[in-house]
Amino acid sequence: MDHPVEPHQPAWKRELQRAINALPATRRRHLRSFDPAEAGMLQHSGHLGERPALLLDLASNDYLGLSRDPRVIAAATAELGRSGLGAGASRLVCGTRTVHHQLEDALAGWLGRERALLFPSGFQANIAAVCALADRHSLVLADRLIHHSLLVGVRASGAQLQRFRHNNLTELEQRLAAARAQDPGRRLLVLSESLFSMEGTSPDVASLEAISSRYGAALLLDEAHALGVLGRGGRGLGLGHSGIALISGTLGKSLGSGGAFVAGDATTMDWLLQHSGAFRYTTALAPALAAGALAALDVIEAQEANGNPSGASLLQRAERWRAALAAAGWPRPPGNGPILALLVGDDSRALTLQHQLETAGLLAVAIRPPTVPEGSARLRLVVRADLPPGTLERLISALGKP
Repeated sequence: MDHPVEPHQPAWKRELQRAINALPATRRRHLRSFDPAEAGMLQHSGHLGERPALLLDLASNDYLGLSRDPRVIAAATAELGRSGLGAGASRLVCGTRTVHHQLEDALAGWLGRERALLFPSGFQANIAAVCALADRHSLVLADRLIHHSLLVGVRASGAQLQRFRHNNLTELEQRLAAARAQDPGRRLLVLSESLFSMEGTSPDVASLEAISSRYGAALLLDEAHALGVLGRGGRGLGLGHSGIALISGTLGKSLGSGGAFVAGDATTMDWLLQHSGAFRYTTALAPALAAGALAALDVIEAQEANGNPSGASLLQRAERWRAALAAAGWPRPPGNGPILALLVGDDSRALTLQHQLETAGLLAVAIRPPTVPEGSARLRLVVRADLPPGTLERLISALGKP
């Protein structure tokens, strides 16, 4: 709704009111409540046209369905009884629990890193990671489509920022070469993601690492959406690439919990512990969330040990979805992970498709600028391991003709 611009209000508030009122209807954001009804289903408690009471979830990042796995819930419940709901303080005061250490050790071992530190959110973890590797004298070279949290980290660090075209490593190398020639001793940092959350695409991580190393640049790789799905055993695309300075990841996607972490070598992680305000000055991750994530990691590792890694079957399913969408006349979503970006271009068209799917009982969200570039509105479809048989056919039918 519009906010009346009232003359008696302070000038700063009138500016905010005008800015909100200037937003077109297709760019307005609204909070909508979805209450879990059963595994794989969401109940919609808002009102936006006619639709079934239950919506099949094609929107969340719970890729492996572990947020409702009985083993994960049981572990979180047990820790809730032991430790209470919240940690009560920062990690460096009295907020650290045994389960925090256990999860940090398990994550570091799983990813082949020397140490990991937990954070309450992925946004916070990315700010901390960037600030650990860059300062006001540094130059940061970032993929044009990196997550907003990484850009906020660059601003917080005070570093200069240059952006290269999405996954264009030729341009990255040209910029690194020019920067190194101009200032041989300057600290350089490269930022990218292993699975871009709104594109579904991935860089060539081996080449990304090699180019960064060639010019003495630190590399920070955000693995939030890849972990649990991409790479050997779902360990992400950074596994085995020792030239990556830091890896950031979240616990609220494939691990079905909440919170995040940064992982790297002992020296860099100790620097984070000693100097990072984003780590020091925040209440520790809720112990129950840490316990749930630890149990989810155990499930993922057990599946790999049994020769049935969950990520592999999910990628096969995602490939079938891409092929079916293309066969139905839609643009083939790029990439090979569980995120399928169905590009439609126009904001109104994306919202119409979202409402069309909801009427058919499917939840998929229209993603519009500024989250994505102008003219590239899309439906963000997510393939999950626990989707029931026949979901793809329902989707194709509900979408109709392009």
